[in-house]
Amino acid sequence: MSAVVWTAVGSLAAWLWLLLGQGFFWRTDVRLPSRREPDDWPSVGVVVPARDEAAVLPESLPSLLAQDYPGRAEVFLVDDGSSDGTGELARELARRHGGLPLTVDSPGEPPEGWTGKLWAVRHGIGLARARGPEYLLLTDADIAHAPDSLRELVAAARTGGFDLVSQMARLRVESVWERLVVPAFVYFFAQLYPFRRIAVWGSRTAAAAGGCVLLRTDAVERSRIPDAIRHAVIDDVALARAVKGNGGHIWLGLAERVDSVRPYPRLHDLWRMVSRSAYAQLRHNPLLLLGTVLGLAVVYLVPPVALFAGLATGSAGAAAAGGLAWLLMTATYLPMLRYYRQPPWLAPLLPVTAFMYLLMTVDSAVQHYRGRGSAWKGRTYARPNPALDER
Repeated sequence: MSAVVWTAVGSLAAWLWLLLGQGFFWRTDVRLPSRREPDDWPSVGVVVPARDEAAVLPESLPSLLAQDYPGRAEVFLVDDGSSDGTGELARELARRHGGLPLTVDSPGEPPEGWTGKLWAVRHGIGLARARGPEYLLLTDADIAHAPDSLRELVAAARTGGFDLVSQMARLRVESVWERLVVPAFVYFFAQLYPFRRIAVWGSRTAAAAGGCVLLRTDAVERSRIPDAIRHAVIDDVALARAVKGNGGHIWLGLAERVDSVRPYPRLHDLWRMVSRSAYAQLRHNPLLLLGTVLGLAVVYLVPPVALFAGLATGSAGAAAAGGLAWLLMTATYLPMLRYYRQPPWLAPLLPVTAFMYLLMTVDSAVQHYRGRGSAWKGRTYARPNPALDER
């Protein structure tokens, strides 16, 4: 057989393994586990790090303040050096909407060795722990919660005995580029960290979604959060690994009524979101980068190329293997498109999106070696990520 046929067969074999051997990552039915309301509702401190979030706070913060929670809960918004009036806007929204008590404070600039967000989280956790809560909810400033969100998270954590319960917020999908890129972002994340494996005792798979993480306070202390992960750019995965590595029981799934309100209308916005941390995910390792590029090419790009090349050259083997691999790829992507309420005709375009992610990953590495590091909201983290390098 020719090299094209062998490569197509290899891609098909990879898709058969992904379909059956990667924790059924493509299924989207991992939602909050069965739960019952506790007899006594524990107190919760809600920590919201916020840097230049005035554009999204009017949609997100009122949903937190309006939580229908039977126990004691308080919101701590940490204004992380904003220049757009984020802190004052948060106070005004609290005066206007009422609801849960709100404290707004600022920690100042992070010291060397800390990412800005985790320094803000550390400050917020300190404020919250002064109230002695049993749980902490870490949630981003762009996340809008349904009124019963906190109630359901706490009930799930109590019922299942979880030290960490995290929901991956449903990201906004309205612009053309969001429709093409965002569902694939969650699909690729689930492929790397199959949700079903995360809650399994003894499994090494650990991940969380930083927009919505409920933690037991004693697990925070045991895992030295956030000090133990202070360098992490991909802080949610690092947090989950720290908790699980210290004996914690964790859970991650897709959200039903927890939504990100942050818009990504242009390709540039989405490109920056992915490329700022893609190379950190690869531990700033050139060999891992090379393997990732080759893997993306074989798994996502070879199937359509083999199909059309086979049809053009009369190679039935290449066309059949490439076509079957592309069919499996398309079929596994359909559940995620349904979850995001997108049309099924987007599924065959996944190779195009995968090629874009390949370019974003390479660009992330290029920016790193140019000394620009991971940049976000005016801050650049040029140093490698020790928390990731130790994995």
